[in-house]
Amino acid sequence: MSFNRIGIRYWEIEPRDEPFLWEMLYEALFVAPSAAPFPREIVRQPEIARYVTGWGRAGDSGFIAAADNAIGAVWIRRFTAAQPGYGYMNDETPELTIAVLSDWRGCGIGTGLMTAMLEAAQRDYPAVSLSVSAANPARHLYERCGFVTEKIEGDSLTMVKHF
Repeated sequence: MSFNRIGIRYWEIEPRDEPFLWEMLYEALFVAPSAAPFPREIVRQPEIARYVTGWGRAGDSGFIAAADNAIGAVWIRRFTAAQPGYGYMNDETPELTIAVLSDWRGCGIGTGLMTAMLEAAQRDYPAVSLSVSAANPARHLYERCGFVTEKIEGDSLTMVKHF
């Protein structure tokens, strides 16, 4: 499926899009304005890499947004109690990851991606979860989309959108 909203094209993620997912995984990591950026190789740490490694397994789903080139992505992936994600709720609830290149933030790209992903996810799942830093401005997008905080661990919130 491919579609277009306000000059931005969206398409379902395919295995060939995995290199872009690695870039988006890095962009999804919140860095406080006063902090130094993470080294790029941080996404290869097992607890982070599990969000992309082996993309295309059963249940993997998501969308890429593009103008001239890809500019953002959103995806869901299910984890297990043995290898949970940061926003893990249970084995049946997929965890959502979203990122938009910094030059495109604040332009509605995240909202478009989130809308597409939530519309698709509600066909197969009763809920979707995510993890976000309480200080991350993206938290406001998640709240607007109906996510509610279900767990707090330090500065990290686990939010869930029930359908």
